[in-house]
Amino acid sequence: MSHPLLAIAATFTSEPIGAPLEFWIDELGWDYQVAFAPYNQVFQQLLDPESLLARNRYGLNVVLVRFEDWSRSGEAAALQDHVRRLGLSLRAAANSFHAPLLVALCPPSPAFLEAQLASSLQGLSAVHIIAPAELAALYPVPHYYDPHADELGHIPYTPSFFAALATLLARRIHALRTPPCKAILLDCDETLWRGVCAEDGPEGVSLDPPRRFLQEFMLAQREAGRLLCLCSKNNEQDVLDAFRAHPQMPLQPGHFTARRINWEPKPASLISIAAELNLGLESFLVVDDSPTECAELQARCPEVPALLLPGDPEQIPAFLRHVWAFDRGPATPEDCNRADLYAHELERTHLAKKTASLEEFLAALRLEIRIAPLTPAQMPRAAQLTVRTNQMNFTGLRRSQSEIQALLRDRPVECLTVDVQDRFASYGLVGVMLFEAGAEALLLDTFLLSCRALGRGVEHRMLARLGEIALERGLAWVDAAFTPSARNSPALSLLESAVATSVEPRPPGLLFRFPAARLAALEYRPDSSRSSAAPLSSAAAAPVPRKAPDYQRIATELATVDRILEQIAARQRRTKISAAPSAAPRTDLESQLAALWSELLGVAPVGIHDSFFDLGGHSLLAVQLLSRVRQTFDVDLSLAVVYDGPFTVAELAKAIDLAEIERAGPGYQALLEELAGLSDDQVRALLAADPPG
Repeated sequence: MSHPLLAIAATFTSEPIGAPLEFWIDELGWDYQVAFAPYNQVFQQLLDPESLLARNRYGLNVVLVRFEDWSRSGEAAALQDHVRRLGLSLRAAANSFHAPLLVALCPPSPAFLEAQLASSLQGLSAVHIIAPAELAALYPVPHYYDPHADELGHIPYTPSFFAALATLLARRIHALRTPPCKAILLDCDETLWRGVCAEDGPEGVSLDPPRRFLQEFMLAQREAGRLLCLCSKNNEQDVLDAFRAHPQMPLQPGHFTARRINWEPKPASLISIAAELNLGLESFLVVDDSPTECAELQARCPEVPALLLPGDPEQIPAFLRHVWAFDRGPATPEDCNRADLYAHELERTHLAKKTASLEEFLAALRLEIRIAPLTPAQMPRAAQLTVRTNQMNFTGLRRSQSEIQALLRDRPVECLTVDVQDRFASYGLVGVMLFEAGAEALLLDTFLLSCRALGRGVEHRMLARLGEIALERGLAWVDAAFTPSARNSPALSLLESAVATSVEPRPPGLLFRFPAARLAALEYRPDSSRSSAAPLSSAAAAPVPRKAPDYQRIATELATVDRILEQIAARQRRTKISAAPSAAPRTDLESQLAALWSELLGVAPVGIHDSFFDLGGHSLLAVQLLSRVRQTFDVDLSLAVVYDGPFTVAELAKAIDLAEIERAGPGYQALLEELAGLSDDQVRALLAADPPG
């Protein structure tokens, strides 16, 4: 399969966003290929089933909208009609496209039109809106409009704005495609507060503004569904006394799902917490002020991003705002209740310790399992489970909401969801099954169950329901594909325990065939000799090594537009070096122009007779170059200077000189004509009589 597309349609010339997007694709190790739809064909791209965006099955679609491009007539009613049509077109596209849609509203953007569009898209989970206010808050560009480039080539924005927009798009794409961290491990001294408990005493530590921001930020992360854990080398009583002595702290001990306050190495404490919460190490993110602790964590647990807080506390808020690992999509109900879900799990653990066997424990739970067809409101959670579920996941397929919608729309695929409840509380939506009926067998595409419901017979009831459905439809078999991964051995154990009639190699894994009648009769029979206190699964035992983005570098070295542009230029210079420039600049003007060409083209050095197009330039870069010339030299040049002859530094310098001469007026031109009529001897005589300077 070729590279997935990052397909872009816009109401203006948007190709200048390509270079900064490619920078981020390379920085993050993605495999996207950037592709642009024809100029100003947003509606066509959204509605034509053969368009670039419609044919983009495995990538992501981006729509860039500048409302001003629809309001040149100045009629507000006509503009509102365009926005209404956009909402309808996006809704139609979301119901037919395979790839998710990111819609960026570009400035200037009237707030009432943003509200109108948002209202028309309410409940549409496959469309994600980026508003100008979000861009201005994270990557401000004071001078974003380029009137000259807008006039010449309908390129309304400066390179700085395109870099800012590309960065925010990359952040959103990262949040959509990257499994989010589930738990944040926080240090105490010099992290949650200023000071050291053991030295300053519990009352001697203080909450300065940067640490207050950090605590409020982490509290918001908890409310969005992430678990907070405390891990500190300290005396536990000192830490608890510090919280007690400062009741004004936003975070209090009750906000932490787990804690390890001891003198053990932090990697050991992290592994212990992961086991307690039944989470893989890759689900964690660590925030600490100690370079030594961060280095030790990275060495022992390389799959866990360890974020080192800035040495200057005043930089903490900006640092946290630019850690992409904290970004996330819209929270599901399960996300918002996650901390409570784990609190209820602790109650179940206490119950397990009081019972003599797993069978007795499950009987005491009074488990209720509900299996029903997927509803539209459950779509975000179903997609989330495909990304987050590792242990009870037969195939490891990750799917976005758009991909699930396309699967249900384009094939006779059905989706069942699983809700579980017991005597303590609801687990929420914890399971998903995707399947379709074949000629003689029910074909299972996806089988997922969240780890918090594992080992309690839920997975067996799910398989039994598939057997029942097969029998209801007159099918003799249920076929289940299995693809091995680093952590789905529980899924393989389940398939093996159900006793298939046949198991055949089916690259990249195995195909299990079950008699429908046998599967329908499947029951969970817990071993009565097994203690209920034993762990039901071991998430931390088989970590999944993965190369996370360098969040530390992004938050420190790539947090501003200027730094991003510097890095883009540096990367271009490393990959595009002019081997033999034609000639060095002879004048100050040529030197300035050569430097400008080098910056825009990413080529160094530039000779004054090198062709702009031979160095990799194109018409859009030429428009940006002429706009920069206007800003720098206050000279208006038309595109004729680009195409009427050789476009080189030397020729551009001549054009600027001629434009300045024309601006100087007829008297200066007459003087030049008079000088042009003199002989060489006459010129030498004039210079001798009035030497330069």
